[in-house]
Amino acid sequence: MTSLNLQRLDRQDIDRIDSHSEPGLADDTSNRPRSLQFITSDRVGAVLAATGRTEDVRFSPDNGRLVVAGYGLQHLLILRIRLQQGPLGPVVLADDFMRLTSSGISSVHGLDFIDEQTLAVANRDGFVSIIRIPEGEPGGRILSVDPLSEIAGSLLCRMNSPGSIAVRRIRGGKVSLLVCNNYIHRVTQHIIDPAKGYRVKRNTVLVERSLDIPDGIAVSQDGQWIAVSNHSTQEVLLFDARWPLSRFSRPAGILTGTCYPHGLRFTPDDRHLLVADAGAPVVVAYEKGLSWAGTRGPLSTTTVLDDDTFRRGHANPQEGGPKGIDIDRKGTIVAVTCEEQALAFYALDFIINGQAPGKSQLPAR
Repeated sequence: MTSLNLQRLDRQDIDRIDSHSEPGLADDTSNRPRSLQFITSDRVGAVLAATGRTEDVRFSPDNGRLVVAGYGLQHLLILRIRLQQGPLGPVVLADDFMRLTSSGISSVHGLDFIDEQTLAVANRDGFVSIIRIPEGEPGGRILSVDPLSEIAGSLLCRMNSPGSIAVRRIRGGKVSLLVCNNYIHRVTQHIIDPAKGYRVKRNTVLVERSLDIPDGIAVSQDGQWIAVSNHSTQEVLLFDARWPLSRFSRPAGILTGTCYPHGLRFTPDDRHLLVADAGAPVVVAYEKGLSWAGTRGPLSTTTVLDDDTFRRGHANPQEGGPKGIDIDRKGTIVAVTCEEQALAFYALDFIINGQAPGKSQLPAR
């Protein structure tokens, strides 16, 4: 398996994927994760191979693009993708890209979509920036854009080492940004108004108690639970957002069984939570049950990096495993990124239940 686990074809080959695709799963040989077939054009394959250290990944709301946080090269890599059905399962196609640089993009550690064209970007060495994706086809363009807004917090709620970020839409058209401030051990909330140039309306400390290097954040689809990867305690903490939260709020739930939890995502039905383990070559799945309250261990653990790939990045116990993780908007495909394997895809059912994808898994677009 190559470090990217992808097949490079020209555009004509990509257009003929329906009749000429290979099986949708990688060969199930020793130490090889059962990833989905990922087909790129030559240009996309080359830019992925040169991406370097990555930290996060996010599907666009329409499922037509995938954005990778290029921490090492201080850019956003935007891929045009298609999810398509192959003879034995889903196939992911990427035939075009755009690279964005900006004064508002530095050591980018986390990102999330505000809308189809607008991203909130968390830079660990700076602040949170609001970035607009240029209109038009990607076209292999390398562009520099000015941030629409930069958010630093306030005197009593200053942002420091922002890492991961989650966007929540709230009443009145406003947007809530939940930001992990890695090295001051708190999650802050910043209410912004897109209609007024993304001006900040309010800055507050959302949660702080029990946090020790919060390294990832996700909000359930129903908005009732906030999950935070707590790096130093090797746990994921769950806060019940049905009640007012403050810096003194205790976590209502604790997930154990990871080495160093990083990126995390709730499934579209909120029944499961997936966690990328930066200290192991795995993604760990948890099941909600009646509630996320209480302490629980993993439902399943799935290897997503082969032994050689993991060893190359495992310079210390906290590194080498997957960093960013996302689930496509239809709830069928899981994207995973890290420095040694810039992008790979897995069937959600396989991550949760160990089931190989079948022909009926990918809904028609």
